[in-house]
Amino acid sequence: MALDLLFHGAAGCVTGSCAELGGPGFRVLVDCGMFQGSKTLKALNYQPFPFDPGKIDAVLLTHAHIDHSGLLPKLMKAGFSGPIYATAGTRDLCRIMLADAGGIQESEVRHLNRRNQRRGREMVEPIYTEADARRVMDQFVKVKLGEPIQVLPGLEAVWWEAGHILGGASVEVRAESGEGPTRLLFSGDLGPGGRDYMPDPEGPSGVDHLILESTYGDRARERVTPEARRALLARELIAAHAAGGPLLIPAFAVERSQELLADIMTIMDDGQAPEADIFLDSPMATEVTEVFRERGWNRATGVNPFTSLHGAGRLKFTPDPSDSDRLEQLRGWHVIMAASGMCDAGRVRRHLKRLLWNREATVLITGYQAVGTLGRLLV
Repeated sequence: MALDLLFHGAAGCVTGSCAELGGPGFRVLVDCGMFQGSKTLKALNYQPFPFDPGKIDAVLLTHAHIDHSGLLPKLMKAGFSGPIYATAGTRDLCRIMLADAGGIQESEVRHLNRRNQRRGREMVEPIYTEADARRVMDQFVKVKLGEPIQVLPGLEAVWWEAGHILGGASVEVRAESGEGPTRLLFSGDLGPGGRDYMPDPEGPSGVDHLILESTYGDRARERVTPEARRALLARELIAAHAAGGPLLIPAFAVERSQELLADIMTIMDDGQAPEADIFLDSPMATEVTEVFRERGWNRATGVNPFTSLHGAGRLKFTPDPSDSDRLEQLRGWHVIMAASGMCDAGRVRRHLKRLLWNREATVLITGYQAVGTLGRLLV
C-alpha cells in the first residue's frame, strides 16, 4: 500500500490547516485548524469532518495558532480518542487558546440564539464549549525538538524548530509503505529568521516531500534586523505621541503582543520614544504572557527576553471588563494593546469605535490581516 496525503484546509486559502496522511496500518492528521476570516470560510467549521475522526490514530501538531489547532476539541467530540503530539510550549498555549475559543463560541451562540428565538428560527449549538477544550488537553503528549517519536508501527516523527511562535515546530514524518521508506516534512508556519525573540528555523535535508506554508509567498520580504525593527516602531511611537492622544494597537494575543511589549519596553527604557503607561487589554494575552515568561528562553541566545515584563511598572493589565471600561476615561498619551489582531472580535472593537474618529488618536496595525476581516478593511 502506498501513502496517501489529503488536504482538508489551508489549500486555496491561508487558514484551517489540516493534512491527513495514510499508510499501511495508520492514519494521522498533521494539525486540525479552525477556518478564520470571511463568513464563508467560518461556515466550514460547522461542517462534518471529511473523514471519520474515530479512525484517526494520532494528531501531529505543529503549533498552537487557532488556524492550526482550533478544531481539536471538535475532533475529540466527533470520536477521536488518540494522542495529540506537541511540544511543551504548544501544549501550554493550546490550554489557554482552545479554552478561549470555546468560550467565544458559547458567547456568540447565546447571542445568536436570542435573535433566532425572536425570529422563530432553529437554535444552534457551539462547535465546542470551553469544557470540551479543557477535556481535549488530556490527550496531549509532550515531545522534544529533535527527538524521534514512534507514533505507530511504521511511522516515526521528529519536531524541528520553526522560528515562528513559542513551541512552534515543523514535523518530519518517516513512514514505511509498500513502496519503501518515505520522508515528508510539514512546515506548519515558518518564521523569517534573524529575530532576537526566536531561534532561526531548522530542518532536515534529503526529504522526499516538502509541504510548505505560503501565506506570505506573494511578495519578497525584506530582511529586517531587530535594531531596524525597533527603530521603525520608535518612529511610530514618537508620531503617535506628537498627535496628542493614545496609541491603539490591535494585536494577536499570542506572540505578537508579547514581542511588541518587549520591544516597546526596550525603546522607552533606552529613551528612543516618550515613556507611557501601556495597557494590555486582553485577558488571554495576559495569560499567554505568563507562558512566555516561563518558557520564552531562546536557545540561540541563551536569554529569555520576556522575563522582565512581569516587573515592568508601566505595564498594566486589565483582567476584568470593568478595568477595560475605565480606559475610556484616560486622556493624553498612553498605549493600549488589545485583541483581536484582525479586529474581528474582542475588546479592540470597542476601542476602535471610540477612537477611530479622533484625530489625536493613532491606530497601528502590526500583523497580517486576512481577507474579509475588519482589519483588512481598515488597512
